[in-house]
Amino acid sequence: MSYSVRMTDLPPSERPRERLLELGAKNLSNAELLAILLATGQGPGKLSAVGLGHFILQTFSESHQEDPLSVLRDCSGEELMTIDGIGPAKAATVLAAIELGKRAFILRPAPQAIIDSPQSAADALSHDLMWQHQERFAVLLLNTKNALLARQVVSIGTATETLAHPRDIFREAVRKNATRLVIAHNHPSGITDPSPEDIQLTAQLLQGGQLLAMPILDHVILGNGNFSSLRKLTDLWERYPQGD
Repeated sequence: MSYSVRMTDLPPSERPRERLLELGAKNLSNAELLAILLATGQGPGKLSAVGLGHFILQTFSESHQEDPLSVLRDCSGEELMTIDGIGPAKAATVLAAIELGKRAFILRPAPQAIIDSPQSAADALSHDLMWQHQERFAVLLLNTKNALLARQVVSIGTATETLAHPRDIFREAVRKNATRLVIAHNHPSGITDPSPEDIQLTAQLLQGGQLLAMPILDHVILGNGNFSSLRKLTDLWERYPQGD
């Protein structure tokens, strides 16, 4: 007779559902969050649900030699079901949760959303930039009150390089009657540290913003759930004041 370890078999202090409700989802480990989706355990050695969650993450880490969450984000049902203890029901539940998380993360802000921070800029651009496998350069076009008028992908490059020219960026701003800009691009590697080329291009664009009296509020780099603000990381805005 088969046996599957249930959540109720765990001490109350170790049950992921109770811990989530008491501590909040952010305070649970990746394995605990997976356990809530799996509901029951088993697999090799009749693991608990938390143990099975650990086993899935360890399996992905060993087989792909990368962050298991990155693998889990793009895996298929067939790949999940190759893991001992994962059948169609568990695989479907995990895939549904991943897709729901993606859709919630990339939800675009409503028209006229106010872009007043790197976070709000990243939220507005996540659909176009965050999970892309090629570098893309985009711009948020704003009015004098920082309300979002439009977003525009200006160029698409290769997996490691994108091409953006100042004239293309400012042309879009003039066409949309924008008065302020936030520029952005993605790093498919997920590492959002600015490169020397990123800093050089930003300096050129800031000088263009000065000449056209069209302030650039920030340059945001996005990648795989993370983002960085060049305005916070560099002294470029002190060197090229934008009058914003």
